[in-house]
Amino acid sequence: MARLHLFDLDGTLMRGSAAPVEISRQLGLLDEIGELEVALSRGRIGPPEYAVRVHALWAGLTEAHVTTAFETAPWITGIQDVWREIREAGDYCAVISLSPSFLERLLGWGAHAAHGSLFPEVPFTRPVDKEGLLSPAAKVTVMRRLCAEFGVDSRHCVAYGDSMSDVDFFAAVPVSVAVNADHHLADRATHTYTGDDLREAYALVRSAL
Repeated sequence: MARLHLFDLDGTLMRGSAAPVEISRQLGLLDEIGELEVALSRGRIGPPEYAVRVHALWAGLTEAHVTTAFETAPWITGIQDVWREIREAGDYCAVISLSPSFLERLLGWGAHAAHGSLFPEVPFTRPVDKEGLLSPAAKVTVMRRLCAEFGVDSRHCVAYGDSMSDVDFFAAVPVSVAVNADHHLADRATHTYTGDDLREAYALVRSAL
């Protein structure tokens, strides 16, 4: 049976950074996004409030900003090579992230699907719909929907992540890879990888299948 490889974005495919940070960098708002990231990580605000405040922070956001952020982000090496190999094996690969839904650009790199928190088109003329925001638990819901779409049993899923927001994700699959993660997540993973090349992380899984 085909397998479904599921990748987190921030801190996993994008080492040492996150999509909101890279987008805010283009707007000259690193200090502001940094404050929101700290508030979120310390539990002072939840994902819905974070998204609303990010939406307000990005009032001047344009498609050009998003494109430049995507092109200059610190991507881990080998993403397209891994996804090509997964496709050639007859398997599927997808990205599930709590970050804004602008990550659809990853479809051009070979992902079969890319799901993030649903933000309106830029420049913003509408507010954020909180119903479209993802939570750590919602990543599992998206995973199950993708399994149904691709005809893959959840017992044949592999998750790649880096942070505590991936705990539910890892618990829902039989094989997981902690990529550049601290011990809180690494202790829950089937495999752990530290480095800059996704091909090496994928090799841990491939050799064990």
